[in-house]
Amino acid sequence: RSLMPRTLEGQITMEKTPSYFVTKEAPRRIYNMSRDTKLIVVVRNPVTRAISDYTQTLSKNPTIPSFQALAFKNLSTGLIDTSWSAVRIGIYAKHLDNWLQYFPLSKFLFVSGERLVSDPAGEMGRVQDFLGLKRVVTDKHFYFNETKGFPCLKKPEGGSKPRCLGKSKGRPHPKIDVQVVQRLREFYRPFNMKFYQMTGQDFGWD
Repeated sequence: RSLMPRTLEGQITMEKTPSYFVTKEAPRRIYNMSRDTKLIVVVRNPVTRAISDYTQTLSKNPTIPSFQALAFKNLSTGLIDTSWSAVRIGIYAKHLDNWLQYFPLSKFLFVSGERLVSDPAGEMGRVQDFLGLKRVVTDKHFYFNETKGFPCLKKPEGGSKPRCLGKSKGRPHPKIDVQVVQRLREFYRPFNMKFYQMTGQDFGWD
């Protein structure tokens, strides 16, 4: 609480850290700070997420082993290494289970990472509704940046140039063997199905 800015009546304080969702101690700590906290979780296809995670690490450390060397405990048996964080983070049902020990599902909004790209205004509409805000951010605030492959935010009237995601986003992914991708899809499928059931939302990853 001491790290949060002071919030006046009628204001909303927001804080984001990707690792909250997968950190075992986070739900209890947040619950103890304020059980009224609303929780927004952005999720994307766990296979794409793992490859993206690897791409990010590779850009900082080009000498790391190949994606498939890290993803598999044993390539010939197809056994996936769930101790590798890039794989483990995508087991959303497991992480959500941990959060549901403290917060009811009604406190969560699950935002689709894919729809955030294909329909940013639509997903932002859901976010604003969830937070009890007037729908101020709409279609007119976004334009698609061909170079990035992402929507960018137009600045308000008289503002400076548009705001796009940083250099680390939208990097081309390395080519991963089709069989490796297929094996990962199979691995995640039951977890994805459980996540769809838990959230009441089908993200269409299969």
